Amino acid sequence: MRTSEPEAFTVDEVLPARRSLRIAVVTETWPPEVNGVAATIARVVEGLRDNGHSIQLVRPRQGSNDRAPGFDPEGGSGLHEVLMRGLPIPRYPQLKMGLPAKRALTELWTLHRPDVVHLVTEGPLGWSALQTATRMKLPTVSEFRTNFHAYSRHYGMKWLTNPIMGYLRKFHNRTACTMVPTEALRADLEKQGFDRLQVVARGVDTQRFDPSRRSAALRASWGVDESTMVVLYVGRLAPEKNLDRLVAAFGAMRAQDPRCRLVLVGDGPSAASLRLQCPDAVFAGVQRGIALAEHYASGDVFVFPSLTETFGNVVPEAMASGLAVLAFDEAAAGQLIRHGVNGLLAPSDDGEGFVQLAAHLAAHPQERMPLGAAARRTTEAMDWERIVKQVEQHHLAAVQASMRRLSGAMSLASTLPQPPRTA
Repeated sequence: MRTSEPEAFTVDEVLPARRSLRIAVVTETWPPEVNGVAATIARVVEGLRDNGHSIQLVRPRQGSNDRAPGFDPEGGSGLHEVLMRGLPIPRYPQLKMGLPAKRALTELWTLHRPDVVHLVTEGPLGWSALQTATRMKLPTVSEFRTNFHAYSRHYGMKWLTNPIMGYLRKFHNRTACTMVPTEALRADLEKQGFDRLQVVARGVDTQRFDPSRRSAALRASWGVDESTMVVLYVGRLAPEKNLDRLVAAFGAMRAQDPRCRLVLVGDGPSAASLRLQCPDAVFAGVQRGIALAEHYASGDVFVFPSLTETFGNVVPEAMASGLAVLAFDEAAAGQLIRHGVNGLLAPSDDGEGFVQLAAHLAAHPQERMPLGAAARRTTEAMDWERIVKQVEQHHLAAVQASMRRLSGAMSLASTLPQPPRTA
């Protein structure tokens, strides 16, 4: 005698085209940590909450005073933080790396099961989340946000490049899709064997980053007036940022205009050597919020020499602030800048060309303002609402694909012979 068959259903009946989701976001960095990953995932989470989704934020505890409210799945905030153990990252003690947490995640997701798991980082916590979600048959999506494989060569560990890439490929290919910020990165990763890649660009807050934030008082504190060209860099002061090229570019600019002033916003392991190389530079340290926006808008030229970005949020932030941007034809710069129209681009393999373009900007200061104005216009279409909707669509697609697999498995089970009932 056969047992009763499961009630038939369709995916659309289980999951409408759009509904409120329970989304577990697993990240090993979060504000107030200062980096592009923390800043952008915070904006995505904010947007998802605004769209009615409930977010379960899983992240390492950032310090002894870091406290999350008690987990309340019925609360009205739409954000429920779950803090895990973490360790400082070598050379970046202000940042934390999550520790393995499969048991804790299994307990959490057994009691408060999410509809989809969004993996932001690929560290030990991210790997634990991927393993746990796979075992519990939870749909997952991921993001490729940091070129860790490219960093290794800048720290004397080039031999780690291939093993790191192998791990990243294994990690991301186990998810329903991997979101990448540019078409160029998608094409590169596809050649490396990554599957199911989806391009989701980054937004920029054009209300915060605005030319109107320019501050005469801040410029005066740097020892400059409006006739002085301020060359700005914002980002980590670290080997992977190719800062030797920044020093060379500024040297070429000063040869054209001795009054140029270099302002560096950020901190990192290269700060001490940069102070020796550029004793007259202004080291503004880490800046956040409106203060950061004022630093951007109070510069004149943004020089960004990095070749290791997956996107580089500082580029659209500088463009939104009305600066003339010089960068290599990579990541966000390669996607957003049209050479000679809204910024200047050097080929990725032409370090000397980068330096020559910097000298050109110093020798032709009249080009700065038209480039900056066009850059601002470019960013005005980069609203976060559109970006969040794209992320939301990938969440829904992952859940729908999971439900289709479940529906197929149930249909198959209904056709299999049933074991005889014992008396």
